Amino acid sequence: MESRETCECNGKCSGKCKATPRQEKELRQLKNRLNRITGQLNGISRMLDENRYCGDILTQVAAVESALQSFGYLILREHMETCVVEEIGKGNYGIVDEAVELMKKLK
Repeated sequence: MESRETCECNGKCSGKCKATPRQEKELRQLKNRLNRITGQLNGISRMLDENRYCGDILTQVAAVESALQSFGYLILREHMETCVVEEIGKGNYGIVDEAVELMKKLK
């Protein structure tokens, strides 16, 4: 993975930035994936309007949950490869605790 700066606050963030600039291609891919998930959610809404069979709706709910979890893992991987690596390089090992807490949220 190519190196990139993850902090846009010019050193004024006290070691904990909340911004991660992304490459245009990467951002487009993430947004496309998120738009597909939104489409799936809208599809579930239409299924409800059509009084579709509960089993079919639950199958779509499971698909959305899986898609969202995969999306979350992509963001987590990016976080680990950029923000976490950068902070460890600066000697901030507390970032590991933050990463573990984020992983727990994605379970």
